Amino acid sequence: MAALITSTKSLKISPVFERLLRIFPKDPDLAFVYGSGVFQQTGHENIKKNMLDAIFVVKKPEQWHKENLKHNKKHYSFLRYLGPRMLNRIQEGVGAGVYFNTLVPWENRMIKYGVISRDLFIQDMLDWDTLYVSGRLHKPVFWLREAKLRSLETAVLTNLQSAVHMALLLLPEEFSEQDLFTSIASISYSGDFRMTVGEDRDKVQNIVKPNLAMFRELYEVILDNMQHLHWRKSSGTFQQSNTVSCYYHHLNLLPKTMQYYIWEHSNKDGKHRDLEESLMSVAHDYDCSNIVACAGMKIVRRSSITQSLKGIFTAGEQIFPCYCYFMYKRVDVIVTVWYQYISLEEQREIFWKLLKLNFKIHACILQIL
Repeated sequence: MAALITSTKSLKISPVFERLLRIFPKDPDLAFVYGSGVFQQTGHENIKKNMLDAIFVVKKPEQWHKENLKHNKKHYSFLRYLGPRMLNRIQEGVGAGVYFNTLVPWENRMIKYGVISRDLFIQDMLDWDTLYVSGRLHKPVFWLREAKLRSLETAVLTNLQSAVHMALLLLPEEFSEQDLFTSIASISYSGDFRMTVGEDRDKVQNIVKPNLAMFRELYEVILDNMQHLHWRKSSGTFQQSNTVSCYYHHLNLLPKTMQYYIWEHSNKDGKHRDLEESLMSVAHDYDCSNIVACAGMKIVRRSSITQSLKGIFTAGEQIFPCYCYFMYKRVDVIVTVWYQYISLEEQREIFWKLLKLNFKIHACILQIL
């Protein structure tokens, strides 16, 4: 696994990360840290001042929460009183299947950590159901615990291959390494409403530029074996074939959820094409790259909104007032995003998920009282 899917294969786990692992339940299936608290980003001179982000992949999240509550109860919001079973239901019932505890003080810095089940992790890697965790793994990460199961290793590698197939559909015939890695890193941000209401607009460039060597290392094996692509390593440039058969090849290897949205688009005219016909139709379409980009945006938009709304409930006592104040200050932008970019069907789905979550929480509170 190290040789294929990590750009930190030559680094040994530092004592800081060993201490971090010791405060959590033992033996996750996978664990990694990512973001500006680990890797240098433009505009962030001292990474130790940035929040340290981590994700744990576990077989049984309910059991993991049970163990974590014993030692780290204060990391949780008021939802801790509902118990591990309810925490797991909230984790998997709304958003991207991840439960985050954020702004947790640890060793003179802040950490944010999430937990996701093994099954949902693999599903997102292979199918891009949410592009939430899979999108984070399109960028370099530092593995705290590497995969012991072949299914996890294969899923992570497939996710990287899918990112390359999508990026190539968005790029012209000739492009640079920076163009490619920027396109890949942008996948999980395109459609994310937080890029409209709070995030740095140059975030993707700030990630890619200082870490080009790590991106190159992360994707080298995949790019060396990618069909219809020629990599001039000495100049850091690529040339790809922009034929219909090449487009169809990449479309055919996109994750299932991407293909669903592409199929949905191609059948707007009411002709009821099957998936193969839809992909071939899009491969012939002059607007192919925009159709692919819009499919990715739909996935990210839905998961980013529902996961952020779930954060209102999972935010700890310290962050909750700040979270609400931020939402209040940007309510005009949030409303605009909600009505302009989210379909009525998606609005209904989000509303009912949050309503069901609200009822579950109130029911558990009444039982406790």
